[in-house]
Amino acid sequence: MPSPGIPHARRNSTKSPAAQRNRPWWRRVRGRRVALLLGAALSAGLTPALAAGAAQAAPLAADAPGRLDAYERQHPTWQRCAADAPAEFECATVQVPLDYRDPGGRRIEVAISRIKAADSHRRRGVLLLNPGGPGGPGLGLPWELDSSFPQSVKDRFDRIGFDPRGVGRSTPVDCGLTADEYNIFRPHRTFDANVAWARGVADKCRAHAGDLIPYVTTRNTARDMDVIRAVLGEKRISYLGLSYGTALGAVYTQMFPTRADRFVLDSSVGPDMMWRGQFRSWAPEAQAEFRRWTRWTAERSATYHLGDTPDEVAAGFRDLIARADRDPIVLGGTPVNGVQIRQTLRPMFATVAEAAKWVVVVKQGAAGEPTPELPQASPPDPSASLTVVCGDVDWPRDVQRYRADSARDSVRYPVFGDLASGIMPCAFWAGPREPVTVVDNRVPALIVQNEWDPATPLSGARSMHRSLKGSRMITVDEGEGHGVYLFAGNRCADETTTAYLVTGRLPGADVTCRAQADDRRVASPPSARLG
Repeated sequence: MPSPGIPHARRNSTKSPAAQRNRPWWRRVRGRRVALLLGAALSAGLTPALAAGAAQAAPLAADAPGRLDAYERQHPTWQRCAADAPAEFECATVQVPLDYRDPGGRRIEVAISRIKAADSHRRRGVLLLNPGGPGGPGLGLPWELDSSFPQSVKDRFDRIGFDPRGVGRSTPVDCGLTADEYNIFRPHRTFDANVAWARGVADKCRAHAGDLIPYVTTRNTARDMDVIRAVLGEKRISYLGLSYGTALGAVYTQMFPTRADRFVLDSSVGPDMMWRGQFRSWAPEAQAEFRRWTRWTAERSATYHLGDTPDEVAAGFRDLIARADRDPIVLGGTPVNGVQIRQTLRPMFATVAEAAKWVVVVKQGAAGEPTPELPQASPPDPSASLTVVCGDVDWPRDVQRYRADSARDSVRYPVFGDLASGIMPCAFWAGPREPVTVVDNRVPALIVQNEWDPATPLSGARSMHRSLKGSRMITVDEGEGHGVYLFAGNRCADETTTAYLVTGRLPGADVTCRAQADDRRVASPPSARLG
């Protein structure tokens, strides 16, 4: 899905892949971009499930008394996360049921980490952290964000990281996919090949991980969080979830409302948009972001030379895409076509200056001038993400519906087009084993959102706000990018969020913070994943 990057105080200089592999584990964690949501995270973790038509079991009661006693009485063995990690950054493993309907059956592992509260007298409890995804590892977050958290938060909370089930150091899901199968978003013009790819990925996941896939869901991860709460000896948990982590946090509040303390949901997935609706929202949002970008860029034509009017800027961009589709443009030695350029630039249009700079680079490449590489990282293995996205909800099974939606969106939304409306492995997935969670409660929570977020649009945060009727919302007017608290450098949003975490008092009304000229992103999301 997209992910905010590492806070600037912890950012590492660029190193070769070999040098990165040879760095200590905890330093690699600190330097790695936090995987947030779907815009950059789809490639990070989508996975087809079991054969279609599997029977759906009755939902498991969230608080069935006595059934989980053995898990809740665990005493984890805390150790330094790595030999060269700071002593205060500790890791442990807890066991959870693979299937919560059968707690006496197979057990899997969830890796957890912590940095203890700095002031035992002021300590409030634990603050669980989730970076998004689905499929984003969160084990390193307590240390990764250590320099960004205000001291008042560090005084009051043990910061708890964890790799969700199916991810990283927890019992992982691996579909055995090749790198050629990683890319989740594929253009309409190759639709027939896309159907074969989607069916093949689903088949591979079923063959390689069919014993795990039905149980790697948002609801089961929420149950794992509650086991972690009990193991840590806490009656309630506080929580900071980013991107997909907002969906996970909202599901927790619905399943365990009396155990939710101070919940911050940053850059929200709309509860009514999971999951295909979330992805398809990117295309119309990209059109609005593009129109804003053309106006901004035209006003600075003396700087970027991309056109004196918004229409000229837009026409110039369309010409570049058409040119790249006819004859790929070489950027930094790599030929890229129009689809690749649109996919890379779409999340940038919400951050107008970055988009303008990169369109200038593409224009230079089209003119045959030397350029740096287009900022397009290889997508990560989507096994864990697919497993959650395809297993949480029931996707359409009609192949022709995807064909029609894709053809329509390719015309209606020329900036991002049909890349998120085409067929996915979820079309060949087993149906969810539980009913979809309807989020509708009055648990207090703070929702934080930039106005111009390319991965989780403002509409999703407003939907989350309506669903969590006890919530308050901070909107950063003209705020750009994915991720706000600790990531965007907006003083108003940061101070209001910190005050809630420290005091437990929500603002008396929703808050609008203005983006300021001196706001600077101390982290930025990845550009092409589910989330």
